Amino acid sequence: MKERIEELRKLLHQLGYEYYVLDNPSLSDQEYDRYMQELQELENEHPEFFDKNSPTQRVGGRVLEGFNKVVHKRQMFSLGNAYNLDDLKEFDRKVKTEFKDAQYIVELKIDGLAMSLTYNNGEFIQAVTRGDGVTGEDVSDNIRMIRSIPMQIDYKGELELRGEVFMPKKSFNALNEQRVKDGEELFANPRNAAAGTIRQLNTAIVASRNLDGFWYQLAVDLDFIKSHEEALIFFKENGFKVNPLYKKCSTAEEIWDYIQKMSEERHELPYEIDGIVIKVNNLAQQQELGTTVKTPKWAIAYKFPAEEVITKLTDIVLTVGRTGKITPNAVLEQVRVAGTKVQAAQLHNEDFIVSKDIRINDMVVVRKAGDIIPEVVRSIPERREEGSKPYVFPTICPVCHSELVRFPDESAHYCINIDCPARVIESMIHFASRDAMNIDTLGDKRVEFLHENGFLNTIEDIYLLEKRRDDLIELEGFKEVSVDKLLSAIEISKQNPLEDLVYGMGIKHIGKKAAKVLAKHFSTMDKLMQADVEELTQIKDIGEISAISVVDFFQEEKNIHLIEQLRSFGLRMNSDTIESIETFFSGKTVVITGTLSQMGRNEAKEILERFGANVSGSVSKKTDILIHGEAAGSKLEKAQNLGVALMNEEEFLEEVSKYEE
Repeated sequence: MKERIEELRKLLHQLGYEYYVLDNPSLSDQEYDRYMQELQELENEHPEFFDKNSPTQRVGGRVLEGFNKVVHKRQMFSLGNAYNLDDLKEFDRKVKTEFKDAQYIVELKIDGLAMSLTYNNGEFIQAVTRGDGVTGEDVSDNIRMIRSIPMQIDYKGELELRGEVFMPKKSFNALNEQRVKDGEELFANPRNAAAGTIRQLNTAIVASRNLDGFWYQLAVDLDFIKSHEEALIFFKENGFKVNPLYKKCSTAEEIWDYIQKMSEERHELPYEIDGIVIKVNNLAQQQELGTTVKTPKWAIAYKFPAEEVITKLTDIVLTVGRTGKITPNAVLEQVRVAGTKVQAAQLHNEDFIVSKDIRINDMVVVRKAGDIIPEVVRSIPERREEGSKPYVFPTICPVCHSELVRFPDESAHYCINIDCPARVIESMIHFASRDAMNIDTLGDKRVEFLHENGFLNTIEDIYLLEKRRDDLIELEGFKEVSVDKLLSAIEISKQNPLEDLVYGMGIKHIGKKAAKVLAKHFSTMDKLMQADVEELTQIKDIGEISAISVVDFFQEEKNIHLIEQLRSFGLRMNSDTIESIETFFSGKTVVITGTLSQMGRNEAKEILERFGANVSGSVSKKTDILIHGEAAGSKLEKAQNLGVALMNEEEFLEEVSKYEE
């Protein structure tokens, strides 16, 4: 009986591939249903042969409790953007500086939800959303409901690939038609509908919405795949849906011609696209080019020009940020832009308003920057009301009514009252945010609510909430389970590394990257607090303005008190990394090139950073050492021309062994 069950599963997997991927079924729906019914009956009779990847499990019906967070084995990077031919030429120039023979694969940028799939021994294992690129959510049960995604593949090794889950236009229109009948709010666009569907806790709902997916990126090293195009062919051979509308190009001009062609044809496609992705085809060249903190240097995304619409600007209101920075915002008559309703847009600062001569009650042109953030492009003076007067920027804080200050060489105004309620709220929101202390369930609205109800007035109060558990449970909208979840997240945050705490403190001019640099250099909060401007400016990536801001921050009694309070609550005051030992690599700038035979380049990078090196992705006059493996390319030649010290893999491992216990 097991043999017949396996035979039916294999047959139905193949029939599903023909129907949902190839759109060319070899059997009728009636025959498919007959085989499916037989398999369901056999599985019901023999539950000992249950398989979560069986075709019978793809009809939905499970109610999930939630989604577990998963750290990606390999970071999911976002892409840098290009908006015109000049941007593409610059990208091409940088690539060709390293590899004159580089070619590109140019693909459609699907407007959906980025996803990572993992397979092992030919079986589907897990699906994880992109999240912040480092941590996503396990949505495997919902991904099983997408019929075009194979649950079994021929390749038996470990496989991780990335792609985009999307809602076809046909499915989107049908969904919204049904929501009209049910009296429910319509989805703004297919992307929002796809994202909302993937986060459904009822798999039957996911199954009913007919999502789809295209797969376009290999996330593991496979020796037999040398190019991006070979990876796409490999995906297709293993039953994955690959978008056929890709093209191989050699120049920026060829890429631009393809972009113009697809710009004209995009609206005829059965799915939404929001741009074109350009990738270096050769995988070895990709590895050589490397990445920045967030984006690969071997790929770029061309974004289609934003849709522009006209509406009325009815008012300008000010908001106060955590540093006291004042941001003017346009209040707009509601208008639909790029598929979503827009009622507000940021106006940045006084200079922006003056330069564009934006006035209250003006008709203005609005678009979404990068198809996401609403912005006012310009006013339309010829449609201006008679008697209209230029906007005068306020001099008083809208929240605490303190006098606003505009510092020399800055375009923004600031409320310098550190007790301003708006600054207090924003500082707590920032502290708890994902990029800072990442306190799950303590989002913007909850911080504001707890502040209004007297629970949160300072950052320290976050760690005193555990003493008010019973009071929290009595609040409207709070239950015992949600309160315990919040308190657990707060407790977990105490173990976050120093870089998260430094960023969470909200020091002016210190972003996420600078916080990481400071935490790595000083390793403890005490050492950082004692640093002076001269010492700080000696650190790579820390400029004078940032250095002065750090010193000023730690000279304020209120901030010193905050740190001591957090220390008493048990928060970590040291870096996540082991304090660097003095080695041959300490303080040196090192570049890795070529293929290392005994370890991956990421592993080598971690060792170097632990031994105090600054690992760079490109060779320059500032490079101290080039570590080269097999098939080292232009970086080796450049290093030789610059007189950079060279070290092969064997020499590198020999040096490392001196410091390993």
